[in-house]
Amino acid sequence: MLVSQPQPQDLVITLLGTYMRNGERRVWSGGLVRLLGELGFSVAASRVALARLVARGLLAREHHGRFVHYRVTARCAALLEEGDARIFALGRPARRPEPWTVLWHVIPDERRLERGRLARRLRFLGFGPLQDGTWIAARNREREVAALLDDLDVTAYAGVMVGKPAASLDFAGVAGRVWDIEGLDERYGGFIDAFGPYATSHRTARLDDRAAFRLRTLLVDAFREFPLLDPELPSDVIAAPAHRTQAVSVFHRLYRSLSTPSQRHFDAVATP
Repeated sequence: MLVSQPQPQDLVITLLGTYMRNGERRVWSGGLVRLLGELGFSVAASRVALARLVARGLLAREHHGRFVHYRVTARCAALLEEGDARIFALGRPARRPEPWTVLWHVIPDERRLERGRLARRLRFLGFGPLQDGTWIAARNREREVAALLDDLDVTAYAGVMVGKPAASLDFAGVAGRVWDIEGLDERYGGFIDAFGPYATSHRTARLDDRAAFRLRTLLVDAFREFPLLDPELPSDVIAAPAHRTQAVSVFHRLYRSLSTPSQRHFDAVATP
């Protein structure tokens, strides 16, 4: 399966998370539009994406004379921190067996926006939907879920349990219906096909700053899908995706090796 086509709002989040680690920094709107243009998006599509991120409360717009700049909001910074925790821990073996987490909710229809946000963030934490309103994860996510429910102000509509599947039943069949492990491995394979050829020092050394920026940004944007898809199930339930280890290795190698030239290009174009 090929790497999916990036979307402009997702790419902006990737840019902020990758190149603006200091929450006090501001970035020039024209520079962001130019960088998105280098990644294949029109000026109109780029400006619409930025406006929508402001409306979602993820970016704050500031005027400095006739120039417009953006700053990461506190909510966006928290989401980026949560994202980093999942992205950079993906594929790391658990130190010890962990209990599973079950969450169920009855969020009313008039709170459908929060319900949608809850679903996406649960997926990012490794949850899968067992049935309507019931989600499971193969890790102890009690702390993260409690914070998430509080952040979305839906604690009153949800419950959480932490435990383990009964050993007397074959839980692999249930897990196989919740998560598409075969399709996940195809995605890992597609990621390796797309980025693996660059994961050598002689290939990255030949890239100029702009090319390094483009490659690293697309790398991060593609890899940040995997926490949404990979539940990191224990091996005694379902074997790990065959291509995961190689994909994780490619990601970390390229992320580090392209860091300096890609950051240099971002700063030259987008920072005031």
